[in-house]
Amino acid sequence: MSGHSKWATIKRKKGKADEARGKLFTRLIKEITVAARHGGGNPEANPRLRSAVATAKTANMPADNVERAIKKGTGELPGVVYEEVVYEGYGPGGVAMLVETLTDNKNRTTADLRYHFTRHGGHLGAVGCVSWMFDTRGLLTVEKTKAVEDALFTSALEAGAVEINEEDGAWEVLTPPAKFEAVKAALLLAAIPAASSALTKVPQSTIRLMGREAEQMLKLMDGIEECDDVQNVYANFDIPEAEMERIESKE
Repeated sequence: MSGHSKWATIKRKKGKADEARGKLFTRLIKEITVAARHGGGNPEANPRLRSAVATAKTANMPADNVERAIKKGTGELPGVVYEEVVYEGYGPGGVAMLVETLTDNKNRTTADLRYHFTRHGGHLGAVGCVSWMFDTRGLLTVEKTKAVEDALFTSALEAGAVEINEEDGAWEVLTPPAKFEAVKAALLLAAIPAASSALTKVPQSTIRLMGREAEQMLKLMDGIEECDDVQNVYANFDIPEAEMERIESKE
């Protein structure tokens, strides 16, 4: 198991497939607010906002919550001003990590992240120390039961997808950022529903972890994701299936 969406697979196996609804909604509201602040409150003219609203709908967030978040971003309603801060660092075994945050108190966020990195065998690094190891990609997930394989591959690849992988009962479609919306539209036109879609960071290479380093890495990921200011965490670790089963048997 490795990389971007593989952490989602690990969370499912650990029984953490879904965050508590309140926490998930908090993260989505922050993203919608910041997207509206930077690009305006019209989703049709603001790709980042359009993506955030689509994710909120998938999570069954009430429309009133979405509307209020947009209005806070555009200034029509009072709200907290969040700063986008990306942290870079290393986990156990030299794993490269990117942590995207939205925060109203950078000092608090930095202290929280430093605590978790240090506690679980990692450390924060300087800006630029690992970001070059990750590529930005569009990621669409399609449940295998919702798509005919040939139709999926034809529609996605013709629209600009660069890679399609099978992962844990689903197809993962990767695209260059510039082709993300085109591939989404092509799948929609082909009546192939995407269970999720978002821009993500994909590692160029991975580091295999075993034993204590693997256990520390999972604890570090869990700890960082518990931080209220954290939006996304990306890491280039790889944990074999057999090792995951061993770790799970200890819990």
